[in-house]
Amino acid sequence: MLQDLLVHVPTTQPARPVVNYATSLAAKLGARLDGVAFGYEPISAELTFEGAAAVAAVMEMQRDQALKNADNSLMAFEAAAKLQGITFTSRKAAAIPAEAAETIGSLARLYDLTIVAQPDGKAAANYNLVPEAVLFNSGRPMLLVPYIHERDFEANRIMICWDGKRAAARAVLDAMPFLSAAQAVDVIAINEDSEATEATAAALAAHLVRKNIAAKSERLTAERGEIDNTILSAAADRGAQLIVMGGYGHSRLREFVLGGATRGVLQAMTLPVLMSH
Repeated sequence: MLQDLLVHVPTTQPARPVVNYATSLAAKLGARLDGVAFGYEPISAELTFEGAAAVAAVMEMQRDQALKNADNSLMAFEAAAKLQGITFTSRKAAAIPAEAAETIGSLARLYDLTIVAQPDGKAAANYNLVPEAVLFNSGRPMLLVPYIHERDFEANRIMICWDGKRAAARAVLDAMPFLSAAQAVDVIAINEDSEATEATAAALAAHLVRKNIAAKSERLTAERGEIDNTILSAAADRGAQLIVMGGYGHSRLREFVLGGATRGVLQAMTLPVLMSH
């Protein structure tokens, strides 16, 4: 059961798409939703001034502005939460981007699901660390909402992107509350070698059918560099409202390195995606 949800309320891009989706999801589930917003402080303010007093004064001003930015974003969250009539709390903090990502990656371990906004491709890379931190560090599922998304939560038709690996299996289990309530589930396997694995798309669909989930499977082919585009095209063709998939990558000296298909979907997604690692 998904009863305790967390949403990261962004301060460097419009918050409304992820806020509306998260609050409507919490209302649908009858779940509690906690919102957290980070106002970002400059990384190197201390390098631009001489003298301890001047440095302290400037850093205090920057911290106050960061907290005001967080307050402004949380106002939208609190208004939407009240409109939906859900139980919620909100919290704010001022931090540099790396600290914020580390904090929410740890905080997400305490929730059933964390909802975050799609990274803004126009923003500096260090302001887009939250999704990777939640995916790799929380041990819990993450639900990504496109920054162009305008609808409330809907998941009547779900597409599972299946490769038979551990992360995909984890994602399917984490998505089970949504899958069980869906009207139709499409299990898509890209470039599947059915002789190399027992965990085929057809086998997963049969497993879901035994759970009274209306699932069917399909095998697709794609060039190596086109897998992400094939996933998104397949979802659009089938009218999917939610994609479920494993998130792949690793951490290298505190820098997250995403797998090609995972990175491509994050960059070009047009509908919400539930990912687990």
